[in-house]
Amino acid sequence: MLWAIYLIDKPNSTALRAEHQAEHVAYLKKGDSLCFFTGPLQSDDAKETIGSLWVISANSRAEAQAFVDNEPFHRAGVFASERVTRVRKGHFHPELAG
Repeated sequence: MLWAIYLIDKPNSTALRAEHQAEHVAYLKKGDSLCFFTGPLQSDDAKETIGSLWVISANSRAEAQAFVDNEPFHRAGVFASERVTRVRKGHFHPELAG
């Protein structure tokens, strides 16, 4: 089953995010078989990263939450809020991502 994970950064966390970026990328690469989609959330002008959006495949909410809990940005305290919600795949048009 798919889980949407919506994470919003704490204010002024750019330096903290940058400090843990390499570890974050390695974590997602290691968990690539679970990741349906991952990407940074941006401000409307795309000048600032404001959070992360992941859609992962996990067998339960507990498994999805464990994925979040072990992620380097989460462990470092980058995020002000998180939301984990089960989602069912609907329309999918990757060509629109451009």
